[in-house]
Amino acid sequence: MSSQDSPSPKPDGRRPSNTATPALASEDDAAVLAKLGYKQELKRNFSMIEVFGIAFSIMGLLPSIASTLAYSIPAGPVGLVWGWFIASGFIFIVGLAMADLGSAMPTSGGLYWWTHYFASPATRNPLSFLVGYSNTLGLVGGLCSIDYGFALMFLSVIVIARDGEWTPTNGVIYATFLACVLVHGVLASTLSKVMGKLQSVFVIMNMVLILATVIALPLGKSRASERNGASYIFTRTENLTTWPTGWAFMLSWLSPIWTIGAFDSCVHMSEEAANATKAVPLGILSSIGMCWVFGFVIVIVIAACMSPDLESILESPFGQPMAQIYYDAVGKKATLGLMTLLFIVQFLMGLSIVVAASRQTWAFSRDGALPFSSFFRPISQRFGYIPLRAIWGCVFLAAILGLLSLIAPAAAQALFSLAVAGNNLAWGTPIFCRVVWGRAKFVPGPIYTGDRFSVPIAWTAILFLAFGIVLSMFPTQGPHPTKETMNYTVVINCAVWAGALAYYYIDARKWFTGPKITVDVDALTEGQQEVLREEGLVSEPVRHRKSGDLEKSGGVGVLERTHHGAGV
Repeated sequence: MSSQDSPSPKPDGRRPSNTATPALASEDDAAVLAKLGYKQELKRNFSMIEVFGIAFSIMGLLPSIASTLAYSIPAGPVGLVWGWFIASGFIFIVGLAMADLGSAMPTSGGLYWWTHYFASPATRNPLSFLVGYSNTLGLVGGLCSIDYGFALMFLSVIVIARDGEWTPTNGVIYATFLACVLVHGVLASTLSKVMGKLQSVFVIMNMVLILATVIALPLGKSRASERNGASYIFTRTENLTTWPTGWAFMLSWLSPIWTIGAFDSCVHMSEEAANATKAVPLGILSSIGMCWVFGFVIVIVIAACMSPDLESILESPFGQPMAQIYYDAVGKKATLGLMTLLFIVQFLMGLSIVVAASRQTWAFSRDGALPFSSFFRPISQRFGYIPLRAIWGCVFLAAILGLLSLIAPAAAQALFSLAVAGNNLAWGTPIFCRVVWGRAKFVPGPIYTGDRFSVPIAWTAILFLAFGIVLSMFPTQGPHPTKETMNYTVVINCAVWAGALAYYYIDARKWFTGPKITVDVDALTEGQQEVLREEGLVSEPVRHRKSGDLEKSGGVGVLERTHHGAGV
């Protein structure tokens, strides 16, 4: 394994260009990255379709809906159907706000990079530090929840095969989870050269599962009398919690919030995407849009074909509400086939999120913010220019967090909300910083919602993300939780956030100065340059530099801020 070190001076004393070799990226993509302060180190194996594919495959639409039915079914068909539709619409607005940023500044560490760039001088370092840790935790939490869901689905097939006469222990569930995580680590390490192409396969697998389900469930309930009518599907409310009915409906939003929660993976793949300024925002929007539409179709079919006895679904002896819905509609043999396809697609989701999480971890270590950053920083050329150590760092952390499943089912459920709260804070903070402090510094990319709509969209996204954080920390069954029904997300996330800030103010503030900050001078007005100079982000106007200085920065005109005492 070898690191990509800084380029050595040429014999004439000049440093080589920051642009990448043709083996890694095109000159245009490498130049865009150089303007953000980074040289090209990862190989750009992902096309625009494949960037969409990694987000869509991590979302794993039907497996994710199946894994989170415990949030939506207690509110009845209205929660299942309209909760999905409304929350997905708000998530699409969040995607629009993030697409504006992703098109303007595509880099693997985009969320904390954007935070540092747009925040005020007094807040940029601690906020960037907090966002980096929250995003890393959120992604690893997403890996945990996906692989924990895989373990439950895989074991439910065994339970169905044994006619409900076997129940897996917490130890068996964790062992299955751990095996899944380790296999994901191996595959993410060895399949780098075809990982982009595999995303297209994963998308096809998702669509096959969706098609099989929306055909099989109505066929299984072939007589109209066996299916629920439109009035039941679209207007029937239930409340199987001790919360007020309205709040039970709001809690049903956790299903789409968790399901459509991987669109930032497009950002983390920025440095491996060809034509990133378009591939990243279009990947974000298309993955959210497809999940919104196809998910709405899926939940309508489920609501039409599920038993009106919702408690029997939630308390299924198979351990999975979706397994019970399949079983009631199509019988044992077909259920075994559909659940097998379901856990296979869930497994593919986990592989994709390991890839995305490792890129964020690597990017954060590249800027020296993680413990043991020098260890996680190297790129492995032998395995195809991937952050091999960062992959296994994510795998190890997921294995540790997965131990929550040994405590109680409620503690295991915290793995689902953990991803929601961690990612929501990481997504909302850079958007907030941009509209509060950074409007004068924002230079749109080729995909942009426009001056008229961009800021209102951003504020709507911020409010929704803040609401999602609060929502994810509520006990789902009622206001008087026991230790078995407590939602431990508030404990875990607040400990991480408080720990990150404590770490920063006690020690990291002495050495963490954030990522390198650079902007294309030709895209800036004199007023924008003045704002940057006033905040200390740049030391001098680039237009006054000599041509030799531009050559040292890779041949592109950039505004440059030193990082740990060194230039770009």
